[in-house]
Amino acid sequence: MTVDDPTTGPLPDDTDAVGGTDAPGAGEQTATRPAPAITDDPLWWRSAVVYQIYPRSFADSGDDGTGDVRGMIERLPHLASLGVDAVWISPWYPSPLADGGYDVADYTGIHPDFGTLADADEFVAAAHALGIRVLIDLVPNHCSDQHPLFQAALAAGPGSPERDLFVFRDGRGPDGSEPPTNWPAVFGGSAWERVTEPDGTPGQWYLHLFAPEQPDWNWEHPEVFRFFESVLRFWFDRGIDGFRIDVADSMKVDQEFPDLPIDPGTGLATLEKFPGGPVFDRPDLDEIHRHWRAVADEYAAAGKGTKVFVSEAYLTPAERLVRYVRPGQLQTTFNFDALLCEWTAESQRHVIDLTVAAHEAVGAPPTWVLSNHDVTRVATRYGKPRTGCRFTAEGMHPDDLRLGPADLVDLPTDIELGRRRARAAALLELALPGGAYVYQGDELGLPEVEDLPEEVLQDPTWLRSGHTVRGRDGCRVPIPWSGGRPPYGFGTGTPWLPQPTDWAPLTVEAQDGVPGSHLELYRAALQIRHQHPALGDGTLQWRDSGPEVLHFSRGQGFECLVNFGPEPVELPAGAEVLVASGDVTGGVLTQDVAVWLSV
Repeated sequence: MTVDDPTTGPLPDDTDAVGGTDAPGAGEQTATRPAPAITDDPLWWRSAVVYQIYPRSFADSGDDGTGDVRGMIERLPHLASLGVDAVWISPWYPSPLADGGYDVADYTGIHPDFGTLADADEFVAAAHALGIRVLIDLVPNHCSDQHPLFQAALAAGPGSPERDLFVFRDGRGPDGSEPPTNWPAVFGGSAWERVTEPDGTPGQWYLHLFAPEQPDWNWEHPEVFRFFESVLRFWFDRGIDGFRIDVADSMKVDQEFPDLPIDPGTGLATLEKFPGGPVFDRPDLDEIHRHWRAVADEYAAAGKGTKVFVSEAYLTPAERLVRYVRPGQLQTTFNFDALLCEWTAESQRHVIDLTVAAHEAVGAPPTWVLSNHDVTRVATRYGKPRTGCRFTAEGMHPDDLRLGPADLVDLPTDIELGRRRARAAALLELALPGGAYVYQGDELGLPEVEDLPEEVLQDPTWLRSGHTVRGRDGCRVPIPWSGGRPPYGFGTGTPWLPQPTDWAPLTVEAQDGVPGSHLELYRAALQIRHQHPALGDGTLQWRDSGPEVLHFSRGQGFECLVNFGPEPVELPAGAEVLVASGDVTGGVLTQDVAVWLSV
């Protein structure tokens, strides 16, 4: 067996691994692979590694403490150095920011705090020049209550064409003072808000499955179809390569508006996404998705490149999820079972088997994701006494169906253990067949900021829960670039959320070129992934190395092993280490370490 370095070794065709002492300095931000031009490969999305940018927290080009598009342009070399294939940008639209930009006031503009449409065009061109495609968020279930069309609906009154674009209903009870249904909102409270009519009297109720500032569109109305088609075309015409569809399993609701069942444990209406429910995962969603796919395919047929969609739908088991990526519908969908899964060999194996089989059945590639802007960061989550949900051969364990990352937040954290597992999880994710997503800062090993002062919290969950659920702000803290104290090169002003004072060792500058650092691990893995013919889209074959070890082959002499158990595992004789998440000196794989091998 050959081991050249604790974390990196020889690559195929004798290419040097990334992360040695000759790696470029942080100031240079030189790409570790040649910057390829955007090709016309129609299947690029089947293997793509996509980096999520949360604009407010990525990079600030000025001194207002808010990330912006010019900051994104300035930091594109970091993404080229990392080796990602595409970026997904969380909403950059004009918005009152009642829900971090997911309350959209204008679908064809850029928030003035973030820049201008000209800045956005420049970002797309600069990303394409580096071989990086650009996806943006589409938020089709709801808009902002400040959107001009909703303001017109409020002013027009009951029964007007303007109100027909949204879901307005009369209330129940003799005076209409009770909500039309018992549906709860995701962020707490009722999903219905009563309005004051233009004449000053209490009036109708409008549906908001999330915050009251986010009225739901009425997707039964053909004008809503036409409106969102125009949004797609606006951005496709500007060179955008695709969309991440926010809450892709919503938009349609049962037009009979039945009440939801009562959860016996809480005495409240359930938000569980049960099959046949009136609110989520409705069968007529297919009509919307197929329409969008037809628009995208029209651009491809005209030689304007393959335009793609990724669905955000928290659905389990995988057989329900892959309905969204059947032929002629959306191309990919986030695999949230992988994100929710606990860090054990048994559960991880079940999730991988269920996911791969379900996607193969519809001809779609899996996409793997460890974290995003809505969940506790992976380095913290994996350092908890309980790391996630249990999975069985049938899917998520019934006792865990309502368990999410937010339910683990009050558990103590061993951050060193969490980072060790997060490193191993990154290699596992990037070795699996299909595509993968990286949330900004995960390449640095950033932890969740669990002790943000209450006065800075902005998540609507915090507000709607009566200040009892802290929400998602802890994973949205601006990321550190350089220096020894806040704002760590994020900008020159005070960041919109405060950064911890102990993040100096986690900056891009501090990790750049340092063998074994979290950043160099990601760079090495992504470089190998681009060069090795076995990685990306395809299949896997399991090998038997014991119940606490995940060991699989991707063909072409590539194997991946992850040791979840306390007993050391010997690596296959004669294997060469391509990259490892920890020390494999002596050819032994210890607990919570992953390794890629050439055999």
